[in-house]
Amino acid sequence: MQTIRLKKGREKSLLRRHPWIFSGAVDSVDGSPRPGDTVDVLAADGRWLASAGYSPNSQIMARVWSFTRGEAAGPEFFLARVRAAVGARAALAPAVPPRACRLIHAESDGLPGVVADRYDDWISCEFLTMPAERHKRDIALALLEATGARGVWERSDSDVRAKEGLVPLAGHLAGDEPPDPVVIEEGPARLLVDIRTGHKTGYYLDQRDNRRAVMDLCAGRDVLNCFSYTGGFGVMALLGGAARCTNIDTSAPALDIARANMDLNALPRERAEFLTDDVFAALRRLRDQGRTFGAVVLDPPRFVDSRANIQRGCRGYKDINLLALRLLEPGGLLFTFSCSGLMDEDLFQKVVAGAALDSGRDARIVRRFAQAPDHPVALNFPEGQYLKGFLVQVV
Repeated sequence: MQTIRLKKGREKSLLRRHPWIFSGAVDSVDGSPRPGDTVDVLAADGRWLASAGYSPNSQIMARVWSFTRGEAAGPEFFLARVRAAVGARAALAPAVPPRACRLIHAESDGLPGVVADRYDDWISCEFLTMPAERHKRDIALALLEATGARGVWERSDSDVRAKEGLVPLAGHLAGDEPPDPVVIEEGPARLLVDIRTGHKTGYYLDQRDNRRAVMDLCAGRDVLNCFSYTGGFGVMALLGGAARCTNIDTSAPALDIARANMDLNALPRERAEFLTDDVFAALRRLRDQGRTFGAVVLDPPRFVDSRANIQRGCRGYKDINLLALRLLEPGGLLFTFSCSGLMDEDLFQKVVAGAALDSGRDARIVRRFAQAPDHPVALNFPEGQYLKGFLVQVV
């Protein structure tokens, strides 16, 4: 039998059904398990606690597959988990569109290290841990069976895989290959998604409801969309009646798709501007030009990827929010977000408050944002909450 035995008193988190087992909590490993193998997790006194996927190269040495004894990680297990996740999304309709949604949100769906997003008839997946990598074929086939989708494309090219001793991988995994690009519908918008080479799985479905808020609140405003990627916030703003939208991103190919998204939605090109630039530098240049905006969207990449750089990340968030606040007209709206899981909402609020103070602007939070409901947060796994945001109005 392959087991890991915990140190005395280190079973408390597992008894609360938290799925992570850190290497520092482990007293011994028995049976010579290989990376990715399933092991039984025992308390110091020998009590069975869970079965888990083994990742000896990671600080998180094991992630729980099941708290039910006798439930083995295999094709039937993964099909049952995938069906449950897909059914949970279906039960949230119409809040979750069935053909443009997250189907599996890792630990919050009982599948640690697995992320799966559906784009029309294709599913784009990330397998981020050694155990997930071991079982990815079974999971891909389960996704096809549970959804009726045509194909699964792998996007396991995140840097986080290096912590598991894994190399980046991307490519066709099961079923048919996707077209390039895929077209999805989001509310009134049609959007192009680059599953093969775009960011993450191709698009940021977690911001769906927040893009709708921009559409609802920016009529008549001149909007500045920072870190725009393929222009989702900008398209929604213009469909909602925004007077104009300026999109800024460092990626020229992403902005090419943003332009194509304008055309796909029959939006006049003269209402949009596209700047290929570093956002920090672009905001300073706009400030020096005396430009002002009725709304600014800040949706930056993750600035905090470890506890060691929280302070540096906070400085980045403060600088970007300070620059944005100075560009807002009186009564202007700032939609500001952080996708850094290690930065909680209270800390993010303090950072934005400090930016407002240093910018010399009086401002108030009028709405709070989070990830869309197809990105659930299991009550036993608060780490599943990563996206937070504020709608800040300059007084």
